[in-house]
Amino acid sequence: MVEVSRRRAIEDVASELFRARGYAATSVRDIARGLEIQGPSLYAHVTSKEDVLWAIVDRAAGRFEAAAEAASGLVTTDAPGMDPVAAMAGLVRAHVQVITEDVGAAAVFVHEWRALGDERRAAVLHRRDAYERRFREVVEAGIATGDFEMTDPALAATAVLSTLNGIPGWYRPEGRLPAGRIADHFVDLVLRMLQGASR
Repeated sequence: MVEVSRRRAIEDVASELFRARGYAATSVRDIARGLEIQGPSLYAHVTSKEDVLWAIVDRAAGRFEAAAEAASGLVTTDAPGMDPVAAMAGLVRAHVQVITEDVGAAAVFVHEWRALGDERRAAVLHRRDAYERRFREVVEAGIATGDFEMTDPALAATAVLSTLNGIPGWYRPEGRLPAGRIADHFVDLVLRMLQGASR
C-alpha cells in the first residue's frame, strides 16, 4: 500500500510538472525535487521518466474509457431507437468530468503522449482511435435520425474532441464556474454545433 501511494504521489507531481513545463523539459531530478527526495531515490520506485509518463497516460486513458463506457450504458448506442442527442450529451459530460477531476493527468494525456516510445505510442493511438470512434458513431446515428445536420462524422468527432481537449489548458478548480456548469455549457455548445439550424 505504501508503494502504491508513493507511485501515485510520483505520478501526481510529474503530472503537474509535465503540464507546466512539458515532458521534454522536465527532468527526473525535477520530479524528485517536487517530492522532496534525492534523485537516485526515485529509481527505487520507477525505472525511467518514460515509465512515469506511461503510467500517467495509461491511467488517464483508462478513466476516459471507463467514463465513456458508463455514459454509453445509460443510453444504448447500438439499439434501434437510440437517442443520439442524449448519447452525445452523455459522452461530452463524461469527458469533461474526467478532465476536471484530474486536470494534470488529463493535460499530460492530451499533450504529452507523443513523447512515449514507439510501441507505447502506437498503443495509445489505438485507444484514442477507438475512443474517437464512439463519438463518430453517435454523430453518424444522429445524421441518420435527422437529429444532427449532414456533415462528415469523422471531422465532427475530431472537432468535438479538439474543443473538449482544450479544457486542461485553462481549467482551474477554483475558477469562476464549477465543473458541472462547465460540462453543461460544453454539452450545449456541442449540440448546437451538431444540430445547426435544425435545433
